[in-house]
Amino acid sequence: MGAPERAAFCGAGAERYGRLKRVIIFNNPVAGASESSLARFLARARRAAGLRKRVVVLVADNRELRELNRRFRGQNRPTDVLSFPAAPEANTKLEGDIAISGEIAAANAARLGHPPATELKILILHGLLHLAGYDHENDNGAMARREAELRRELRLPETLIERAERHAGNAGCQLAGKCGRAARVPRASPGRRT
Repeated sequence: MGAPERAAFCGAGAERYGRLKRVIIFNNPVAGASESSLARFLARARRAAGLRKRVVVLVADNRELRELNRRFRGQNRPTDVLSFPAAPEANTKLEGDIAISGEIAAANAARLGHPPATELKILILHGLLHLAGYDHENDNGAMARREAELRRELRLPETLIERAERHAGNAGCQLAGKCGRAARVPRASPGRRT
């Protein structure tokens, strides 16, 4: 994806909404989730994932996630989480952006019996690992292993990949996880700090 198109979202998650200093942006409030507690979790999880630069998280509605998913991945449906790595050639202090559907997070939390804020944290962790260069569709389980390790370290319940594997036999299951990495940007080896 070219620089002009990337500018439409990456980093603009904050600029577009006029909140450049904020790292958590709620376009769609989620019951029980606060900007401050998610920002603290994001900082801990970002460091644990080996990312040094800033990450902006947008919590939006299904309509906005559908539009982002259609625009950047060619999939005309809402999804739970999308990751937008910053272009490697960009001289920025931004690692990338993560977009999360607050509606899907709240629905999954209700089905799984944990608070919506916990579901947002699970999705943030998953998005961070994509920003770190992991790709569960092509990495022979490396992302799943790292996500499970960080889940334990960060005291989260079942990860998105664990849930997807458990529900893989149920094609209609909303819990199977429909995440996406919006831009395939060459990165350093997964887990390696750059």
